[in-house]
Amino acid sequence: MNGRRSYGDPCGVARSLDVIGERWALLVVRELLLGPKRFNDLLASLPGVSPNVLSQRLRDLVDHGVVHRRDLGVPARVHLYELTEWGRELEPVLLQLGRWGSRAPLPPDRELGLDSLLLGIKAGFDPARADELRGTYEFRVDTDTYVAEVTDGSVQVGRGRAERPDATLTIDLDTLRAVCAGRRTLADAVGSGDLRLDGDQHAAARLTDLLLAPFSTLPTIS
Repeated sequence: MNGRRSYGDPCGVARSLDVIGERWALLVVRELLLGPKRFNDLLASLPGVSPNVLSQRLRDLVDHGVVHRRDLGVPARVHLYELTEWGRELEPVLLQLGRWGSRAPLPPDRELGLDSLLLGIKAGFDPARADELRGTYEFRVDTDTYVAEVTDGSVQVGRGRAERPDATLTIDLDTLRAVCAGRRTLADAVGSGDLRLDGDQHAAARLTDLLLAPFSTLPTIS
């Protein structure tokens, strides 16, 4: 690491910032918390970052061992970026940073990204409610699919599909944003066909409770 980019301070906080303190670096990590992404997916989910800056941040994070780059090979000829084990250890740091930052002013005319909305489930999850919310739930948002599993006092959320989900929610991103922000009710979204719930009534109720409960008391990571 060259002198320009290092604080030259042996404190663990300073050494952490030497690795992840550059602009956009932590937001790249945030976007990979729920699973791997391609470069163009990262670029689309981080409005405001230029391709050159994103490329540099990814190189830095790969060089420091925070992110792993995987070549998908032919015919895709693209790279997939995912967090290393060390990189995944940043999750509780980012969730707590999100809780702390939720008291800061919101930027004008900007909406939360999909990963930020779903990370809000983890940030606001109450372990005391794990038994009543226990189950495996699938979220289908536009072309993306995520799985949330509540078990043993915790919730895990990630990209992928569940083999046998207890309940499934199908929705578009704009409707999800509106429902989480309280601009639309569940009943209205279901009645209009913009939101669909599959599964038995009790499991569907647990799924919507899991999704919406954090947003009633805690702003999400933005």
